[in-house]
Amino acid sequence: MKFENSTYCNTLNHYKLETSFGNFYFCEKFFIAELHTGVHFDWPKIEVLANEIIAFYGKNVKLDYISNRVNSYSIDPQNWIKIEKYNVIMRSAIVCYNHMMYMNASLEKRFSKGKIYPCLSLNEAIEWVMKLEEVNPEKSKLKFILI
Repeated sequence: MKFENSTYCNTLNHYKLETSFGNFYFCEKFFIAELHTGVHFDWPKIEVLANEIIAFYGKNVKLDYISNRVNSYSIDPQNWIKIEKYNVIMRSAIVCYNHMMYMNASLEKRFSKGKIYPCLSLNEAIEWVMKLEEVNPEKSKLKFILI
C-alpha cells in the first residue's frame, strides 16, 4: 500500500518531496521512501535525497526511515555503509511485499550497523516507528515545520 492510500496520510503531518526517482514523505520523526519502478537507487540519488532531508529538517536531525517497497527497484546494499556517514538515520523499517523482498532486506541488514526491521505492511512499519517514539521521548524535541 502506498502512503497516500493509507489512513496515516490523513492523520500525520507530512511534506511530500517528488523526485525523478521516487516520492518521499517527510513526517515529524521519520520519513518514508517510495521509489519508482525500475530505478537503481545509486549513490548520486542517495546524496540528492540526503541533501533534501538535511535542508528540510536541519543538519543535526535524527530520524527513523521507512522504505516502503511498493515498486520493484534495485539498490546496492553496501550503500548502507556510506549512508551512515550522514548520521541522520537512527533505525530503518523495510516494508516487504513478497519473499524475495524479504530476502533482500535480510541481506541489506547485514551491511548496516544500524537497526533494520523488516515489516510485512506499511501500517506495521509506521506503528513500529511510532512505538519507538513513545519509548524514546527525547526524540520528540524535534520541532516540525511544514514548508
